[in-house]
Amino acid sequence: MNRTQDVQLLADKAQEALWAALRNGKLRGGQFLSMSQLMQIIDFPLSAVREAVKQASSQGLLITLPKRGIQVMEAHPETIRECLDFRMVLDQEGARRRVAGGTLAGLDALRECHQAMLDSARTNAGSELPPKAIKVDLSLHDYLAGGIKNSQLEAAYSANRMRVAIIQNARPFLQVRIASAMEEHLSIIDALERHDSKAAVGAIKFHYEQTLRWWGVT
Repeated sequence: MNRTQDVQLLADKAQEALWAALRNGKLRGGQFLSMSQLMQIIDFPLSAVREAVKQASSQGLLITLPKRGIQVMEAHPETIRECLDFRMVLDQEGARRRVAGGTLAGLDALRECHQAMLDSARTNAGSELPPKAIKVDLSLHDYLAGGIKNSQLEAAYSANRMRVAIIQNARPFLQVRIASAMEEHLSIIDALERHDSKAAVGAIKFHYEQTLRWWGVT
């Protein structure tokens, strides 16, 4: 491996570390920090961190502030609306394409994990519940996105998924919302199992509207 490849590999690993810090909440929405602070958080050298910041900035995840440092994307109401609307539109198209193509394998497993999370949310208020609920929540959205089968749309969806992660970390996933979100997801799964794309599209829109309401976005 030559030096150019070494540099690129290091930059790629720094980007993965930055993405992980944004997903797990180590970097919070609206947070200001210097480049040196970011280097310490993700534990990579300056050149690799700069490349990672450049990629994150191009996707709207970070804002570079000249002579001030870096700011993580803020979860403003308009940002929340646009990110969730973006996800809804591609989720709906993914559902249409899965039904039309008959590519619906995996629904049984999705139903099982969603029902288990719903049951847990109704009986358990433990601190371990929200992180698990987010994983279950994302599993259906990832499944819907997987039905798109278009590399450019999938890349755009992936970038928006990171923005949604920052938004989700801005407010705890409360037990009452976990339960209602799982119920909404199960309605989407019901429609997919019936091969009813119209009902699936409607259920996805309802989920979007309820999520906006939970965030207090009108």
